[in-house]
Amino acid sequence: MAVTKIIPVIMSGGAGTRLWPLSTTQRPKQFHQLGAPRSMIEETALRFTGTHGDIDFLPPVVITGAGHGSLVRELLARCGVTPSAIVLESEGRNTAATAALAAMVASEIDPDAYVLLSPADHLVSRPEALVAAIRSAAPVVANHIVTFGITPTGPETGYGYIQQGEAICDGVHIVRAFKEKPELAVANQYLRDGGYSWNSGMFFFSPKMLLQEFSHAGADIREGAQKALRLARRDGLEIHLDAETFAAVRSEAVDRAVMEKTNRAAVARCDIGWADVGSWAELWRLSEKDTSGNAISGSVTLMDGMNNLIRGEGVHVAAIGVSDLIIVASGNSVLIMPRHRAQDVKKVIPGA
Repeated sequence: MAVTKIIPVIMSGGAGTRLWPLSTTQRPKQFHQLGAPRSMIEETALRFTGTHGDIDFLPPVVITGAGHGSLVRELLARCGVTPSAIVLESEGRNTAATAALAAMVASEIDPDAYVLLSPADHLVSRPEALVAAIRSAAPVVANHIVTFGITPTGPETGYGYIQQGEAICDGVHIVRAFKEKPELAVANQYLRDGGYSWNSGMFFFSPKMLLQEFSHAGADIREGAQKALRLARRDGLEIHLDAETFAAVRSEAVDRAVMEKTNRAAVARCDIGWADVGSWAELWRLSEKDTSGNAISGSVTLMDGMNNLIRGEGVHVAAIGVSDLIIVASGNSVLIMPRHRAQDVKKVIPGA
């Protein structure tokens, strides 16, 4: 049985501002416990560990902000995962630069391994189904950049969509088009058509081939990332990218810089219990609730309330006779808003 070696590369650079005041620049959402027993980065790392028959996950690489190296080490040690490298970005330059770095660092570790690039801040309640999707994609990954399309459960307007084309192998199709976040009517049409999936932001690829595909519209990003890596300071597991060089790299999403330009994009459609916890309202939807629809965590007393998300972190929260609210107390900050206003959090963050 041929074994597919995979280096998981965990992207841990997001700020998670819509989950303020819990998520801050000092400790973004991926370093918190949200919707799972462990912090999100721990859950992600554990999802891609060990050998699963013909799938062998090697120790992960983590790409994160320069101020978060100690958090990464602390949390991964807590769940028993030892990374092969921690790449520290002086500032975020979006996912195209991150993907290029992932390919370059993975090539140093094992030039015969593939890369599974994954955000640190997504939930997957059925990890065995994700491994099955990776196994389905393994026969074509040498010649395709595979993304994982999530089977839609409704006309979601907050996600990008992937339109699938003809089948390459069982469970894997050519990508016909990437679609931006749609209006509700368009999202409903996608569901009626049936050939669309949500874009999960996870990618499975050969490092050599991905770097070649940057030539279409992202050669400058690839070369800038390569220079920042070449000039990096290395300290044990840590790779400190050259700050001045990396700051000059063009900020672009890998979807736009590579995936929308390449003719090698493929999609493996899967049902893995996936969620991108992008707001407090989304966390309320995903959380276990009491008989009155309340999702309560931390130190909270609630009387006569319905359909609330209330979280007390290091401070006690008491609420009486309230419904359909988000109430989050963390550190020195308190957030109170109607659930339907969850997308407005960014407007009230101090200093934003």
